[in-house]
Amino acid sequence: MEKNSVNTIKLIGITLMVIGAGLGIWGYQLSDSIGSQITEAVTGAATDRVMLHYIMGAASFVVGLYLFAKK
Repeated sequence: MEKNSVNTIKLIGITLMVIGAGLGIWGYQLSDSIGSQITEAVTGAATDRVMLHYIMGAASFVVGLYLFAKK
């Protein structure tokens, strides 16, 4: 594999890790909203929107980490 393509893959991995962390933080901030707290108090579970941010953030971070660590 060409050196330039390896650098590109590592750059994509770093980008995905940053996006994943951002989505996780965004989900955490959404969980503090009034609507989300009311829904969580009534149902006992986080809202779908918060869970979507957490899941997509984790998936993005893991894929990015894999791409970055791949030789």
